Amino acid sequence: MAMSDIEVPLRPKRKKGLVDFLVQFRWIIVIFVVLPISFTFYFLIYLGDVRSEMKSYKRRQKEHDENVKKVVKRLKQRNPAKDGLVCTARKPWIAVGMRNVDYKRARHFEVDLSAFRNILEIDTERMIARCEPLVNMGQISRVTVPMNLSLAVVAELDDLTVGGLINGYGIEGSSHKYGLFSDTVVAYEIVLADGRVVRATRDNEYSDLFHAIPWSQGTLGFLVSAEIRLIPVKEFMRLTYKPVVGNLKDLAQAYVDSFAPRDGDQDNDEKVPDFVETMIYSPTEAVCMTGNYASKEEAKRKGNKINSVGWWFKPWFYQHAQTALKRGEFVEYIPTREYYHRHTRCLYWEGKLILPFADQWWFRFLFGWLMPPKVSLLKATQGEVIRNYYHEMHVIQDMLVPLYKVGDALEWAHRDMEVYPIWLCPHKLFKLPIKTMINPEPGFELHRRQGDTQNAQMYTDIGIYYAPGPVLRGEVFDGAEAVRRMEEWLIENHGYQPQYTVTELSEKNFWRMFDAGLYEHCRKKYGAVGTFMSVYYKSKKGRKTEKEVQEAEQAHLETAHVEVDQPDY
Repeated sequence: MAMSDIEVPLRPKRKKGLVDFLVQFRWIIVIFVVLPISFTFYFLIYLGDVRSEMKSYKRRQKEHDENVKKVVKRLKQRNPAKDGLVCTARKPWIAVGMRNVDYKRARHFEVDLSAFRNILEIDTERMIARCEPLVNMGQISRVTVPMNLSLAVVAELDDLTVGGLINGYGIEGSSHKYGLFSDTVVAYEIVLADGRVVRATRDNEYSDLFHAIPWSQGTLGFLVSAEIRLIPVKEFMRLTYKPVVGNLKDLAQAYVDSFAPRDGDQDNDEKVPDFVETMIYSPTEAVCMTGNYASKEEAKRKGNKINSVGWWFKPWFYQHAQTALKRGEFVEYIPTREYYHRHTRCLYWEGKLILPFADQWWFRFLFGWLMPPKVSLLKATQGEVIRNYYHEMHVIQDMLVPLYKVGDALEWAHRDMEVYPIWLCPHKLFKLPIKTMINPEPGFELHRRQGDTQNAQMYTDIGIYYAPGPVLRGEVFDGAEAVRRMEEWLIENHGYQPQYTVTELSEKNFWRMFDAGLYEHCRKKYGAVGTFMSVYYKSKKGRKTEKEVQEAEQAHLETAHVEVDQPDY
C-alpha cells in the first residue's frame, strides 16, 4: 500500500476555549515552579541514594528486615469489616503513570512502603541484584555500570522504579534478547494479605504466584524486594544510525531487518545487536538504531567519534538521531550509562510540548541542567481541567503487537491518531509452561516468522506519545474514542496495552485482552480478594467510590470464577 492510499479522515475545525489558553502558557508554571522543585527533588533523592550506598549491605539487610516487620504488623492491625481495602501510602501524584490514580480515594487502609528504596546486594557470583521496590533505574545504573555490570533490562527513564516495572510493565532496547523487565526477575519477596512473607521463584512452591505478579499492579500482595538478573557490559555503546525512507510498511520492514536475521537465527549473538530502537519521524522517514557494547580501548581508537549525550547542553537525543536523515548513516560511541538514559532529559519528545523552546541551544546551555521536569510534579500542577484536556487532546499510549503486524499497526495509528515521532522497541514474549496475563499467539512457533524462536514470539512496543496531527492543526479530535478503537484493534490482533496508560476498556474487554485464569486463581489462593483491589478496578479510568469497589470485591468473593470472554484467534 502506498502512503497516499492511507485515507486520513477529514475533520472540522475545533473552537478554542480557556483551557487551550491555559495549556499554551503552561510553560510559565513549568519553568518557575515545576523545574526548580523537580531539580531539588532529584537532588534530595540523589543524596538519599548516596547515603544508602554508604551503608554496608549487612546494615541495609537489617533495616529491610525491620521494615518488612512493620508492614506485617500494619497489615495485622486491619479490621477487614470496617477498614476497607489496602493501598500504599504513596501519594497518587507521585506515580509516573498517566492514569489518574483515583483508586486511592476508594479505600483508606494505607501501608507505608516509602522506606523500601535500597539496593540490598549486588551478587557478582550469582549475577543478581537484590533491590527494594522503590529503587529507580538511575540509582541502579549508577552503582552497576562502573562495575561493568547492568540489569539485563534498564528501562529508559531514570525515575522508573523496580516495583513499578515489575507490577506494571518495563521495556528497553535489550528486550529483544531478554524480554520485558519482569522476565529478568528470578525471585520476588512478597508480603501476602495475611501478613505471611514468602519468596516466590520460577520453580518453588510459590511458582504460580511468581508467574502471576507481573502486570498485577500490586493487587496480589506487597512486593518488598526482587532478585533481578545482571549481565556483563562494557564502557561504551557503539551506535549505528541508519536512515530509512519509504511508506509505513517499508519502514516497518527495515525496523524488523535491523535486529531479526532473515534466516531465523534469532538467538545468535553474532547476528543480533545488543540494543535496538527505531524512531519514525513522519509517514515516510525513520531512523533505525542498533547498538553493541564496546570497550574503552575501541571507543578511543583514532577516527572513532565519542558522543557524551548525557551533558545537559547536548541536543535532545531524538533530534540528534534525526540528523541521520540528512547526514546519511553514521556510527558513534556513547558512554554506556548515558546511552541507557538517553531519553530522560527530554522525556522522549514530550519535553517539546511541555516547554516548546527547551530544545533551543540557548535554553539547553543556560537551563538544560534543570531538565527534566518530574512527571509526577507535572501531574500535580495540571489540575483536573487540564488533565481531562490531555486525555482528549493528547496521546500517551503503547501498543504491544506481534512483530509481523507492526506495518498494519503503524497504518492504523496513522489513520486514527497521526502522531509523530513514533518509538519502536522490540521485546520477546516467552512461551511459559503456565498461562500468565499476557501470552504469545497460540501456535506462533509453527509459522517460523522473522524474529520468532521456538520459545518466544517477538513483539514490538509502538510508543505513541504526543499531540495528534488533527489537534496540532486545530481540528476536532476525540481522544477517548481513538483510544477505544485502538484497544479494540489490539484485542483483535492479540496485542496488549500497558496499564500505566489511560484506558477506556470495560471489565469484559479488559479480560478479553488479558488472561484472567492464573491471576484469579492466585487472588483467591493467597487471600488477595477482599484485601487488595482487583487489577481491573485499579487500572480503570475515573473516580471509584469505596462502595463501588467493595461491591465489586464482594461479587468476586461470591462467584467461583470471573467471566472471561476469550477472543477468537
